[in-house]
Amino acid sequence: MAQFFAGTSGWAYPSWKPDFYPPKLAQTKFLTHYSSQLNTVEVNFTFRQLLKETTVQKWLNETPDHFRFGVKAHQVITHIKRLRGTDDFVKRFITTLEPLERAGKLGPVLFQLPPNLKVDVELLKNFLPAVPPGVRMAFEFRHASWFSDETYDVLKTSNAALCVAETEERLTPDVTTASFNYYRYRKPEYSAEERKAMVGRIREHREQGRDVFAYFKHEETPQGALYALEILKELGAPSQL
Repeated sequence: MAQFFAGTSGWAYPSWKPDFYPPKLAQTKFLTHYSSQLNTVEVNFTFRQLLKETTVQKWLNETPDHFRFGVKAHQVITHIKRLRGTDDFVKRFITTLEPLERAGKLGPVLFQLPPNLKVDVELLKNFLPAVPPGVRMAFEFRHASWFSDETYDVLKTSNAALCVAETEERLTPDVTTASFNYYRYRKPEYSAEERKAMVGRIREHREQGRDVFAYFKHEETPQGALYALEILKELGAPSQL
């Protein structure tokens, strides 16, 4: 059966006490507690630095087998080189993720493109083969010119997901281009009606055999984590899968 993973973009927030983290929990125990409640996290600091193997091993030791780490691609790939001439760095970046992959804990890799990068279908087409087969890719386009059937068709050729990113200013079309779906819910608050719509859409994907990864915005409040916990329970996808 298709699986549903929900979490937030980060976990190291003392301000989440006491509503999500117990009041006296040491920060060194945050990931252990987080992964007992939610089943994925989107790692954002990989946007600025490469993962060290000691860090990865620590994460592996602190999380259960069912847990998945979604990982944001390094800025050298997306913002500095802007997908051009990236083969060597992509290889180096993916190598740092191999311990997660071997442990079965690697979720999708998110390639978040800069807002001023306009559509260039040939650029995307040429970039995709740089990522090794088997690595799940999601692309967050932040310029509206990318949202077209031509882009979606290119993503489909590599089983790469269109990241459906929702903010107060922008909404990505909810188009499926891969065997899994990737959502980034970035609004600070969601009404009960909005959360009900999320659950319905995710249920549709699972019924069609697609895994779903959903990440709520990390804030100084634990609201995103509580939303993730709520929809995991609603969908019958407890943290202990």
